[in-house]
Amino acid sequence: MADLAHSPLHDRHVALGAKLADFGGWEMPIEYPGGGVVAEHTAVRERVGIFDVSHLGKATVAGPGAADFVNACFTNDLGKIGPGQAQYTMCCDESGGVVDDLIQYLRADDEVFLIPNAANTAQVCRRLVAAAPAGIEVVNRHREYAVIAVQGPRSDEVLDALGLPTGHDYMQFREADWQGRQVIVCRTGYTGERGYELVPRWEDATALWDALVEAMRPWDGMPCGLGARDTLRTEMGYPLHGQDLSLDITPVMARSGWAVGWSKPAFWGREALLAEKAAPTTRISRGLVVTGRGIPRAHCPVTLEGEVVGEVTSGTFSPTRKQGIALALLDRSVALDTEVLIDVRGRGVAATVVNPPFVQVQTRQD
Repeated sequence: MADLAHSPLHDRHVALGAKLADFGGWEMPIEYPGGGVVAEHTAVRERVGIFDVSHLGKATVAGPGAADFVNACFTNDLGKIGPGQAQYTMCCDESGGVVDDLIQYLRADDEVFLIPNAANTAQVCRRLVAAAPAGIEVVNRHREYAVIAVQGPRSDEVLDALGLPTGHDYMQFREADWQGRQVIVCRTGYTGERGYELVPRWEDATALWDALVEAMRPWDGMPCGLGARDTLRTEMGYPLHGQDLSLDITPVMARSGWAVGWSKPAFWGREALLAEKAAPTTRISRGLVVTGRGIPRAHCPVTLEGEVVGEVTSGTFSPTRKQGIALALLDRSVALDTEVLIDVRGRGVAATVVNPPFVQVQTRQD
């Protein structure tokens, strides 16, 4: 994996004996010894866990009218939030397909900070650069900042121990000074639990990680890998770009229309998405709860009375429910509570159609 990019915390993961794998072109921890996916997942649901997600992209769009420019590009409506708030949004192409889903931090009318997905950061920046008017500067800052997620019911106590700000509303962020180091503290996450995402400078990430590891010991917190992050987000029904959202899976198909500013005069893919919303003919994302024996995986066909009616986009074993769960694109004619079969390695596994989330969390993120 010598040709993969490394997080600033790579040496820490190696020292902990983490299982490392390629994720979006970055060598990232999947799980840690002494824990494993189920134990790490449970730590987040019941106590607290920390994740290195520094592979996520970072970029800034700055200059007079930067917020208005970004608002004319991405789906969600930046006009609904103010400085100090963050917002989930999508970058679509002209057909309505999703180039990436990302978080946009509104710092001021003339500055927006973006956190795209790792593999899509360069593409998002290229599209913004190509569309930017004179005076608007788009800068890819992927290796200038790290991202550490602190997630779980005890996340406030962990940050309090470091003197970092807590208690602000969901999707709000604070600019903090920690031991003379700049850290952005945002009430966001990808687990459904109450938590925060910390954005330090790249060179400050190791010191912050070490402090968080110590601060979470009283709560039996654990370093967590991307394996647990995936099971946690799937339990909540959160989409993963490349599986549940893609150039072939639009926000309408993914039931992510809540993140589209339908009344805005402009955003990339607007006309195609408005047409799809007005006359939906495509499949739609639903949840599947396995009632038989088996664990669904992406691309498993879904059948009803012998006919293929959809395909799994994300599937896993739910440590909370202790059964298989999946997100799937299904024909719109397939109603909720319908019993279907998922083809898992040639064997039909029974499942029930539901709407996510699949679990109710102890301490809701919002």
